[in-house]
Amino acid sequence: MKFLFESDTWKEVYDSLTKNKVRTFITMIGVWWGILLLIALLGAARGMENSFNRIFGDFATNSVFIWGQNTSIPFKGFQEGKMVRLKLSHVHKIKDNIEGVELVVPRSRSQALVVRNFLSGRYGVNGDYPLLDQIQKKKMLRGRFINQNDINSKRKSAVISEDVYKQLFDKNENPIGRYVKLNSMNFTVIGVFQNENVDMGPSSDIHIPFTTFQQIYNRGDRIGWMVVTGKPEYNIKQIEEDIKLLLRNLNKIHPRDKRALGSFNLGKEFAKITGFLKGMQFLTWFVGIATLIAGVFAIGNILLITVKERTKEIGVRRALGATPFEIKRQIVLEAVFLTLLSGVLGIITGGWILIVIDKVWGQGDDATLVNASVSIAVVFVALALLVLLGTLIGLIPAFKATRVKPIEALREE
Repeated sequence: MKFLFESDTWKEVYDSLTKNKVRTFITMIGVWWGILLLIALLGAARGMENSFNRIFGDFATNSVFIWGQNTSIPFKGFQEGKMVRLKLSHVHKIKDNIEGVELVVPRSRSQALVVRNFLSGRYGVNGDYPLLDQIQKKKMLRGRFINQNDINSKRKSAVISEDVYKQLFDKNENPIGRYVKLNSMNFTVIGVFQNENVDMGPSSDIHIPFTTFQQIYNRGDRIGWMVVTGKPEYNIKQIEEDIKLLLRNLNKIHPRDKRALGSFNLGKEFAKITGFLKGMQFLTWFVGIATLIAGVFAIGNILLITVKERTKEIGVRRALGATPFEIKRQIVLEAVFLTLLSGVLGIITGGWILIVIDKVWGQGDDATLVNASVSIAVVFVALALLVLLGTLIGLIPAFKATRVKPIEALREE
């Protein structure tokens, strides 16, 4: 390694690469473009992943939403068009009988005229359990979400959205402990949550305790829909099929009736998107590395030409006592230096591109590429790959250089 710190070594590298500056510059473009493409595409893919995680990060992605609809096939004395109604008893049966289920959260929904002083608006009111906060995490701006005491005591407590707060309360007014009227009934505001980036199902403007909702809307045992989450090691698609089979039996639905039960499998859709992101990352690495290899081969070809042009010089060095190893070392060093220099410039340029991407497409709530970036580990892997490729490709002209016989080299013109 001592030769790396000798000025003569680097002077020779400089002289070799600057003999034909245009050729050297054009040679570097291939590697520069390859590493730039790799960094920019990987950063964009990471930005898409971050954007997706920001949208769905508050949801338990291994989950499925199930609700009742109208039957399409007569069965066991029931006519076509029977309304399928889900019940709390179904929730308990799913917990007890379906393997792999982690949480089952029943939900109900209705509309209500919400009034405070002289301000009013019509909003969606959901009856919910505290478990909902584990499936769809609420970002509380003030106060808290529904707790078990609210459920047990059937309290008239309300958790309102940021939009409802802005509509019914003055700016900077503390709503906690204040009353709002839902269909002429007073409810105490216990929390304000941030509006979600995406709504899974009907919009959630106001949440009240599930037991309170069932009582004031006279729902009894009936529920609107349920959210079921599966354990990580279980297939949520299989869980969905098992739940539907159980509900068909409980509601006397024809086995081939596909319309009676509606569902949305978030886990399946999430798997599609994550699969797409993984595929995009693989394609990015493939395209980037393929471009790098093409650029490095161009460097190898140029060095072969350079070796041919330096035949007499190499012959003189051999005649003066230079060993084949020293000749190879010098050629490989030139290849690695040229490759590494091109790569570093490509990484810097790619970083600038990611900064521009973040400024243009990464700002605001509707950003499509959030924090488009690459990790330091990726940069080091890219640099290590460049050193490896530069070394390997440099060995080709290096071996060719050592085949030059001093006498024959000195005779060439």
